[in-house]
Amino acid sequence: MMSKATIASPSRELMGSPVFDELGMERDPDNLYLQIIDSVLHAAEILELPHHVQIILAQPKNEIMVHFPVKMDDGHHALFKGYRVQHNNALGPYKGGLRFHHDVHLDDVKALSALMTMKCSLVDVPYGGAKGGIKCDPRSLSRDELMRVTRRFVAAIAQQIGPDYDIPAPDVGTNAQVMAWFADTYMSVTEKQDAIAVVTGKPIEFGGSLGREKATGQGVIDVLQEMLPEVGMEIKGHTCSLIGYGNVGSWAGKLWHERGGKVVAVMDHTGAVANPQGLDAIALDDYVREKGGVAGFEKTPHGATKITEDEFYSTKVDVFIPAALEQMITADKARMINCKIVAEAANAPTTPEGERILMEKGVEILPAILCSAGGVTVSYFEWVQNKTHSYWDLEKVDEELNRHMVKAAHKVQQARKRFGVDLRTAAYIAALDRLGKAYKCRGIFP
Repeated sequence: MMSKATIASPSRELMGSPVFDELGMERDPDNLYLQIIDSVLHAAEILELPHHVQIILAQPKNEIMVHFPVKMDDGHHALFKGYRVQHNNALGPYKGGLRFHHDVHLDDVKALSALMTMKCSLVDVPYGGAKGGIKCDPRSLSRDELMRVTRRFVAAIAQQIGPDYDIPAPDVGTNAQVMAWFADTYMSVTEKQDAIAVVTGKPIEFGGSLGREKATGQGVIDVLQEMLPEVGMEIKGHTCSLIGYGNVGSWAGKLWHERGGKVVAVMDHTGAVANPQGLDAIALDDYVREKGGVAGFEKTPHGATKITEDEFYSTKVDVFIPAALEQMITADKARMINCKIVAEAANAPTTPEGERILMEKGVEILPAILCSAGGVTVSYFEWVQNKTHSYWDLEKVDEELNRHMVKAAHKVQQARKRFGVDLRTAAYIAALDRLGKAYKCRGIFP
């Protein structure tokens, strides 16, 4: 149950695991990777996971960094930095998104790769965890420049990825078109069979799966629909607000609205808008696709009002859905948030201090490795379709996605009931249980 009498992992001393000292790891509570590994190791200790599994999970298996030149439209060459971190592959090939963002750093990519290991294990897909990124601002690149950056990066890491080894996917700043360029380049520079399966999130016309675009947002709604009744709520007739209205946020908003809920406030990097009676989620999505953000939507005939950032965070809602970047819910923001449930559609959107404050206020936090797992689940479906040269209709994709998300939610609920912990720790315990069993069977070579 989503009861309040739980052991909240953020309240204990940060970086408390002896593994940090054993491996010579820093104890920096502001480092995202160390935050996540700290929480994972805390869950591992509760589960009494063997020491050798804990030290394996504490560091990625491989960290790849490349620098590559790209010819820009004006004729000069710019040097770009790219990353691919492969955290763990005990359960299957590495899997994880590729983001293009001006603030991509190694430790953040490491953190997201570790979350992917946990996420894939939790939703029972046969993958390990990885993540990649290129330090760039995709909005400042022309279409041709974006294509050349993508292709050059693929050429740089082609020997470290593959349809049976490491399968990237879209993330912040990338989309189906980028995945199409990625797959085409990989197919051109290698001669591997099933090379089209090297990435997921591709366009439907080029090996993509129906339902992949909406999968992460839909997974959030599937989890909420399954878990809200435990606190006497349902989507119909209740309110939500969203940070971020890109692919994930817009689909979560549209599906929340479709199932009878109201989206009363939305904020992104351009501004914030609100309507106590409910924003038109579909019209807002169309506007953001055209204009690049929510700013100015209040000037359209759809009944929206411009609000400040503080007003957005202070808006009273039933469910608050962060669907943008990491670490956005700081202590200051957590003090303003006025909701019953936080459903993490983004990866690691809540800082440890922010989480502590929310939990002290009695806010339930549905963790990212559960809520945001819809994307990797449908990516798995796409990979299976590529491998078997058969394609599913949307009804099958939706049905299978819901089955995976509901099963994962039940595993988290059971772990919480068994160990008396918060939902985040319960999610890590459920994920680690599967990983621990795999290591017990596999052993350690040699």
